[in-house]
Amino acid sequence: MPDDEPLVRWDWIHDHLGYLGGLARDHAVLSLVPVLIGLLLALPLGLVGARFPRLYQPLAVVFNTLYAMPAVALFTLLVPYTGLGSLGTVMIPLTFYALALLLPTVVEGIRATPEPVRQAAVALGYGPWRRLAAVELPAAVPYLVAGLRVAAVSSISMAAVGALIGRGALGYLFINGFQLTYTTPILAGIVLIAALALLVDLTLVAARRVLAPWAVREQGGVR
Repeated sequence: MPDDEPLVRWDWIHDHLGYLGGLARDHAVLSLVPVLIGLLLALPLGLVGARFPRLYQPLAVVFNTLYAMPAVALFTLLVPYTGLGSLGTVMIPLTFYALALLLPTVVEGIRATPEPVRQAAVALGYGPWRRLAAVELPAAVPYLVAGLRVAAVSSISMAAVGALIGRGALGYLFINGFQLTYTTPILAGIVLIAALALLVDLTLVAARRVLAPWAVREQGGVR
């Protein structure tokens, strides 16, 4: 970039609004669908883990090990099987990352139901499934939302790395900016990723207030 080139070219941003919007939509799908799939997998696995602690420990070790692996390494390992630039190459690792974060929150959320409350539900004639749906899962909502907030923001951040294997949505802006020594796409990508993460996080906070208002009151309205 020439020395007299401004840090941000607003005319470039204006001329590429449609392109940036398309990348942002692709990034939302690429990063949030794995979180949703991770949640759907974490719920049954978490229920089993809460009921059978001996099974939970090996599961936790496996997913924590996967979470510790660099995203680029997992993307590269999957390329021969899922293809370069395919959605699956990025989404599969992101799903495992989300599952590793959400599984402990489901287990802790189920375990957080006070024993007197559980016993009261049994005394009222609630069977295991009704007790789960009416008592234990609602009590686990604050834990689930907290886990979703971390998993969603983490996934939005890591999805950009997918640009290295041809499927990175907003991550393309970083690669293009570095290749062209042009800061405007890089800054635009940073701002859009941060804005998407903030929007998702605020949405989850609002959902928590609706689904678990008692938890907000207990914390004095904080978060």
